[in-house]
Amino acid sequence: MTATGNRLENLWDDARASGMSESEKLLYRSNLLGSDKRVTNFGGGNTSAKVMERDPLTGQLVEVLWVKGSGGDIGSMKMDGFSTLYMDKLHALKGMYRGVAHEDEMVGYLPHCTFNLNPRAASIDTPLHAYVPRKHVDHVHSDAIIAIAASVNSRALTAEIFGNEIGWLPWKKPGYELGLWLEKLAKENPQMRGAVLEGHGLFTWADDAKDCYLTTLEIINKASDWLAAKSAAKSAFGGQKLPALPADQRRDVASRLMPLIRGLISKDRHKVGHFDDSPAVLEFVGSHQMNELAPLGTSCPDHFLRTKIRPLVVAFDPTAPDLDQTAEGLPDAIAAYRADYAAYYDRCKHPDSPALRDPNAVVYLVPGVGMITFALDKATARIAGEFYINAINVMRGANTVSTYQGLPEQEAFDIEYWLLEEAKLQRMPKPKSLAGRVALVTGGAGGIGSSTADRLLAEGACVMLADIDETALSAAADGLAARHGRDVVRRVVMDVTKESAVAEAFAAISVEFGGLDILVSNAGIASSAAVEDTSLALWNRNMDILSTGYFLVSRDAFRLMRGQGIGGAVIFVASKNGLAASPNASAYCTAKAAEIHLARCLALEGAEAGIRVNVVNPDAVLRGSKIWSGEWLDQRAATYKTDKEGLEEMYRQRSLLKRSVLPEDIAEGVYFFASDLSAKSTGNILNVDAGNKEAFTR
Repeated sequence: MTATGNRLENLWDDARASGMSESEKLLYRSNLLGSDKRVTNFGGGNTSAKVMERDPLTGQLVEVLWVKGSGGDIGSMKMDGFSTLYMDKLHALKGMYRGVAHEDEMVGYLPHCTFNLNPRAASIDTPLHAYVPRKHVDHVHSDAIIAIAASVNSRALTAEIFGNEIGWLPWKKPGYELGLWLEKLAKENPQMRGAVLEGHGLFTWADDAKDCYLTTLEIINKASDWLAAKSAAKSAFGGQKLPALPADQRRDVASRLMPLIRGLISKDRHKVGHFDDSPAVLEFVGSHQMNELAPLGTSCPDHFLRTKIRPLVVAFDPTAPDLDQTAEGLPDAIAAYRADYAAYYDRCKHPDSPALRDPNAVVYLVPGVGMITFALDKATARIAGEFYINAINVMRGANTVSTYQGLPEQEAFDIEYWLLEEAKLQRMPKPKSLAGRVALVTGGAGGIGSSTADRLLAEGACVMLADIDETALSAAADGLAARHGRDVVRRVVMDVTKESAVAEAFAAISVEFGGLDILVSNAGIASSAAVEDTSLALWNRNMDILSTGYFLVSRDAFRLMRGQGIGGAVIFVASKNGLAASPNASAYCTAKAAEIHLARCLALEGAEAGIRVNVVNPDAVLRGSKIWSGEWLDQRAATYKTDKEGLEEMYRQRSLLKRSVLPEDIAEGVYFFASDLSAKSTGNILNVDAGNKEAFTR
């Protein structure tokens, strides 16, 4: 959705909508609204339509509620994202209602109202849509509306801005009782076109899909215009207290802090980080009111569930930066946050409350630098940051025109530890084996590198691909992102022989994902020449890439992993030729032997820190391999007196198992050493060569 200035623009296309059914118009409307984060946050809000459908059993026309189901996002959902329920059965539920003390049990009755065996679970907001006496209902979390809803005088502000066309309801936890409140408000005030729910968001309604869409845009634009006019001559958050550092310095600070924070909060389960230094964030973290507002937490339940009770403000002064001092203070600051969270739990818990969850902060605010968020996966960390920006926008608006108020502590707890939320968490799928892990794969554009990245991504890891070939790197990264999602794939052009390039790559992975757990050192070169024809330059090039390059990358990986304090896995992709001599390849074989022995030395050094170092030895992986294109292929074919086509067959027949070795086979070996399947293995060599007795390690 686009906008003119800050106003939302009507993007409804009558020609496109003219041939749609009512349920298809609902999807169209939903996607339009959800495509603009000023309308609602990711995964937030819901939309509905009451549609006449033919009952599959009786053949009679019946009224059916189509409403966004539990989970999902209105901006990207498809038709299968809607729950469908009989309206007459939803109305019949009123006879089952035993009062607000028992409202949670009403969720258990919703499946009995399902139309046409739809498997999509209905959300907690279903009654709010069902009982509004209009055909179409939108519920969104616009920052402009929530700024009004989160003000201490939100009822008066709602009346001032909208008159009697938009109603107001006091804070009430989402559920059946709130649905009855909204029904009563709409029935008693037929002129109303919607309502502001204190601390929650906006509901709008109409009897036509397009009219409902336009009403939603109109009300949000009206609120935005009013806030802009009232804020025009005022400084946000009391004005700037601390300046923002230059962009390169902000990233440098983040790259140093994020692995330290990650290590302190990942002792039980690995976390992935996200960094945001957008203008809205920098304005807030450098403001006079940040220390006053941050402890209040967020106001909207959707915001709160993603960002926790409050953020942790990191002690950092951009006017006199002292990263060592900040780093020294992090353990105590994080321990204090945990203790404060546990005390909050103890104050608010009920006899049937779920057990204390992860007490670590999700959001970390760094004055002059930006915002860091951590979660169990990259998408959740990024979205948590987006939600906190929503909260910043809300606080800015509310505190400029009134006084911002967060959710009362007990209400916040009752949302966070709601038994219905706990049930939703228990239904989450089991994490993949590498969930929360971060990997760097050098030589990532080649066949082995990209196959390895694909295997790690499939198991839930985040991966940064590194390669010296920018064109091939971009193609490989784009392909992986298309399969696994853009959140979990990053790329960096890196020459492993350059100290500065290696350091920049590790800084980049620290900012993008928060740290490192897995290093796959796979950068490669191959050369073939008789010893008397081997120039010093050729010898040095093999040593630079296959020995020195592996040392430089491992050294920075060790520094980062030791700083995190949560162990790690280093895997060298070496070669059968590191163990078995080969004619006309002395430079290559010697460099690979050095690589293998470096791994053994690193295994000794890393063990006490839980850093495991192992080697995978491939042999004759021709398909998809960059080193097997060009001169190396010609040279090896000449050495063995065959042609290019016969070389793969020659290698296959040379092996004990008479099988070709593929990039995916090497990736499987790397995955074994990267995962907890090999948690008790270090200093080992795994030959993936289809069997070669000269390379037997014992």
